Amino acid sequence: MSLPLDGISVIEFGQNLAGPFSAEILGHLGADVIKVERPGSGDDARGWGPPFGHGTSAAFHSMNLNKRSIAVDLKDAAQVGRLRRLIGAADVLVQNMRPGSMEELGLGADSLRAEFPRLIYCSLWAFGRTGPRRLQPGYEPMVQAFSSLMFLSGDEGDPPTRMGTSVLDFGTGMWAAMGVLAALEQRHRTGRGCVVDTSLFETALAWLTGHFASFRLSGELPTRHRTGSRRLVIFQGFETKDGPVIVAAGNDRLFAKLAQVLGHPEWAADPRFATNPERVRHREVLVPMIEQIMLTRAKAEWVELLEGVGVPCAPANTLDETLADPQTEAIGMIQKAPEHGLELMGLPIAFDGVRPPLRRRAPTVGEHTDEVLGG
Repeated sequence: MSLPLDGISVIEFGQNLAGPFSAEILGHLGADVIKVERPGSGDDARGWGPPFGHGTSAAFHSMNLNKRSIAVDLKDAAQVGRLRRLIGAADVLVQNMRPGSMEELGLGADSLRAEFPRLIYCSLWAFGRTGPRRLQPGYEPMVQAFSSLMFLSGDEGDPPTRMGTSVLDFGTGMWAAMGVLAALEQRHRTGRGCVVDTSLFETALAWLTGHFASFRLSGELPTRHRTGSRRLVIFQGFETKDGPVIVAAGNDRLFAKLAQVLGHPEWAADPRFATNPERVRHREVLVPMIEQIMLTRAKAEWVELLEGVGVPCAPANTLDETLADPQTEAIGMIQKAPEHGLELMGLPIAFDGVRPPLRRRAPTVGEHTDEVLGG
């Protein structure tokens, strides 16, 4: 199929997650992504295991589809010179190397943009392009902790809790890809590239936007509610006879339907529960009553009853349960990588109803050096 970024070339200086994920998104969209790796060991994420498949970690396979790999000794001036010419012919450069290292190599944004004004230069930082922490490296758990995100997960009184997936790496990769797409459109109009910057810390602050607005208005720090919400009641998980169910009665009309299913239609007219602000104030009265009722049935029964009256709900699945659900198969997110056939997640976007295929498996270190650089 013809893809939106067919004909666009991307050079990736990426390590670990955020940078490679950003470039992978562009590759899924059709760009020719050339990943620059150190000879021998390559990207550190290749060793992030077990588990391993075909000698490479699952993490690397999942972040480096639809790419070619070249091995370049960045301490060799001749090799860097050849690489610089390759960059000059490219549309986009994506990098999340150690802060300051690209400048040390003469491959910083100012240098390359001065020589190649059409180049779009995208950097993914830990803490941002400016400020006292500009040159500080950082990994996901560091920035989750620094940004206060770890005090938003779990129960009140729990120790700081890391979110269960790398939300900042993946989020920053998405912002970077979005910035590159916007810059390509701008270049189409102006003929000039630009510098795109984003960071894990900026992503964390963006995810805090609702909490920030509430804090500025109330002066109160956010509290933790495990599966719940500070602002909405009922909007949380409840244990049943055989596992949790999330109930999202996000407005007064839905709460009235929930009350009916629970056998207490009078709650909808009770002044303590009739509106969301009152339910929030009386959370400690209402929630325990619902908890006791939910324990009387199995989760499948509750889901059937609640869906029957239009109350949004879902069972809290384990990963194997999610993968076994017919909805997962129906949307076609799971694809097989070419050659070795590993099952991996595809791009969560479809064009005219068709999801872009996985065109290339994750490359071995330097697999395409001769092909790209000419031997």
